[in-house]
Amino acid sequence: MTRSLVFLIRLARDTVSDPREGARRVLALNLSEGLLWQALVLVVVVSVLLTALGEIAVPAPVDPLLPVFSANPLLTAVVQGGLLVVMVYAIHFIGRGFGGHGDFAGAMTLTVWLQFIMMLLQVAQTVFLIVFPPLAGLIGMLGIGLFFWLLSHFVTVLHGYASALRTFFGIMASMVGIVFGISLIMSLLGVTLQGALPDV
Repeated sequence: MTRSLVFLIRLARDTVSDPREGARRVLALNLSEGLLWQALVLVVVVSVLLTALGEIAVPAPVDPLLPVFSANPLLTAVVQGGLLVVMVYAIHFIGRGFGGHGDFAGAMTLTVWLQFIMMLLQVAQTVFLIVFPPLAGLIGMLGIGLFFWLLSHFVTVLHGYASALRTFFGIMASMVGIVFGISLIMSLLGVTLQGALPDV
C-alpha cells in the first residue's frame, strides 16, 4: 500500500469523524481541475468494478433494470459519472444561488472526495457480501445516511453556510427538483427504458 493511499484512507477516516475539518483539509490541497476530472473517472471505474464483483460473488434478487446495467458496464459507468457531474454543477450553481461563495473546483473536489469515501465503504460492503451478506445490507443502509451526513457538511463548508441541517433540507429540495426536471425532459423527448426491458 503506497503512502498516498494510506494518507487518503486516514484522511477519509478523519473526515467521517469530523466532516467539516475533513472538507477544509481536502479543499486546502488546491487540486487542479484536470486532476480532479481524472480522479472522478477513476472512482467511477473502481465503483463499477466493485459492483460487478459483488454481483458475481452473490447474485442479487431479480430486478427489471439489473439485466440492462449488468450487460452494459460501460452504460453503468456513464450513468454514474453523469450523475456525479450533475452533482458537481448542482452544488456549485445552486449553492451560489443561495448566497454561497464556493467555486466550481471546490465543488468538484468535495464531490470526488465524497465518492472516494463511499467507494471505501463499498469495498467493505463487497467483502461482507461474500463472508456475511446480512451485514453487507446493513452497511448499505448506513452508507445512505453517511452520504447525506457528509454531503450536508461539505456543502456547508464550501459555501460558508451556518447550518448543516438547513443545508440538508436544501439538498433534499434540490434533488427533488432535479429528478423532476430530468424526468420531465425525458418524458418530453419520449425517452424510456421500455425498449431495454424484457416483455413480461
